[in-house]
Amino acid sequence: MDNIKFTPQDILHKQFKERNIGKGYDEADVDAFLDDVIKDYDTYNKELERLRAKVDELNRQVEVGSSMSSQTTSRQPVSSATNMDILKRLSNLERRVFGSQLDGNDNNDSHLL
Repeated sequence: MDNIKFTPQDILHKQFKERNIGKGYDEADVDAFLDDVIKDYDTYNKELERLRAKVDELNRQVEVGSSMSSQTTSRQPVSSATNMDILKRLSNLERRVFGSQLDGNDNNDSHLL
């Protein structure tokens, strides 16, 4: 979009040179201005097409990514256990297996709890 010369305000406030004869505008000045406006619109349209193609490409990537994500999540088992639940269970298991050793007792039948 760096190639666009005119803003809408530039076009609105454009003042053309008047000829010495009558009150008409210099045709060459008007033609040059309109040529630049046409070039701007061509540049604008090309940029618009490029951006639309980019949007389409990104939308396809999102669709592929979301379909792959749903396939991946459907293969994984669902677990409602949180990290805290797992840590609590592990701690209880350690107490049952190593209870006396954790307490500092040398009782050999701690595994029979």
